[in-house]
Amino acid sequence: MSILKRIQGENGSPPEPAGNGEGKLTTGPLTTGPLTTGPLQARRVNAPASQTPDAFHGLKTRVQTKLLSTLDPGMDISQAAEMRKTIQELFEQILAEENIVLTRVEKARLFEQITAEILGFGPLQPLLEDDTITEIMVNGHRNIYIERQGKIHRVPHSFESDEHLMRIIERIVAPLGRRVDESSPYVDARLPDGSRVNAVIPPISLVGPVLTIRKFAQNPITVDQLIQFGTITPEAVQFLDACVKARINIIISGGTGSGKTTLLNVLSGFIPMDERIITIENAAELQLRQEHVVTLESRPENIEGKGEITIRQLVINALRMRPDRIVIGEVRDDAALDMLQAMNTGHDGSMTTLHSNSPRDTLARLETMVLMAGMDLPSRAVREQISSAVDLLIHQERMRDGTRKVVNITEVTGMEGDVITLTDLFVFEQTGFDNGRIVGRLRPTGLTPHFMDRLHAAGIQLPPSIFGMGVGRR
Repeated sequence: MSILKRIQGENGSPPEPAGNGEGKLTTGPLTTGPLTTGPLQARRVNAPASQTPDAFHGLKTRVQTKLLSTLDPGMDISQAAEMRKTIQELFEQILAEENIVLTRVEKARLFEQITAEILGFGPLQPLLEDDTITEIMVNGHRNIYIERQGKIHRVPHSFESDEHLMRIIERIVAPLGRRVDESSPYVDARLPDGSRVNAVIPPISLVGPVLTIRKFAQNPITVDQLIQFGTITPEAVQFLDACVKARINIIISGGTGSGKTTLLNVLSGFIPMDERIITIENAAELQLRQEHVVTLESRPENIEGKGEITIRQLVINALRMRPDRIVIGEVRDDAALDMLQAMNTGHDGSMTTLHSNSPRDTLARLETMVLMAGMDLPSRAVREQISSAVDLLIHQERMRDGTRKVVNITEVTGMEGDVITLTDLFVFEQTGFDNGRIVGRLRPTGLTPHFMDRLHAAGIQLPPSIFGMGVGRR
């Protein structure tokens, strides 16, 4: 799509014609009237732009419109660095032609805002570029909140109107072939860097369009960083590395924002480079570094109510693609049945995430989702499938101080009667507080897993100290 057409759709009306049709600057005033009147004229002499936001907004709109009319419609917008240089040259030329006098701070602010509108995501762009921000929450066009270091803060950014916010939302979802309108008022999407996006618009939102962005780091978080953050211990990492290499089936559970996908991404990095991996997600977020990776993404129905591709359909299809590993971003519905079938039919080493409050709750939710498939199965049969398929549960929590920690690494050991039996291998022990921060450590329970023979068969030998100093196999 050309830059000109892209912005025409965002502004709701076409920009002023360029005049000669060759992408050259036209002469003459930007509008039929004077560029600045009243408060803005006074601002040129002695008042900063911050004291006249309406005038500054008017100036931004006019310069932006003139800039758009002079840009070459055939320019490649994917070349951001080249586009930014071109925009800056035209920006300086327009200010000189129109005799617009701005301070250095005002000039930089105006240029960055205009560039963000053309190449980025408007007021969100500086927040997306701030690596210290982990989440962005937009509640209507006036209120923008961020999460930094686990705490939520309001920021002094805002959109011009709900229509302006809607244009940004549409810019995010359109390249993915998704839509958001009154007939489909919520949507899941992603940014080019993999950051997760959810948008909800009226009529189901009563505060205007609501946008939530879960940011992904430009460079994926490494296992060393997780250890540094206190999310997990080196001993637990060594154990999980062995489990992945020995093709143990793993479910990562936890609440919203507890770091499940981040940990799944880290664990996926332990998969050997010579294996074929198929990832299945609602919105592609995983950033695997292996060479042989096939990424599948579900698709919502189109405006005619057709064309939907579900996670369950992708799981079934993945079984025909000769996978060594199947990694599902999140299981949340009847796809759980096919995931368990895959784990039980030779696709060992599969991994997924699931929302729950505890390891025991993870199994209860998994059972419920299997029953959602509509199969008339007795509870015992479902639980036997679960106990046979799932080997290890890793449970994460976001603590009260905003930190994310692995709090349980639990083995699924089998069945006793109608109950699935669990054994904690590592448990987080909180020892106190230090300046508002939770102090504690993920400690081994002194028990070794029943699947140790599978680790040995894979040629992996773990020292007993990983499971507790001086504690041998039970």
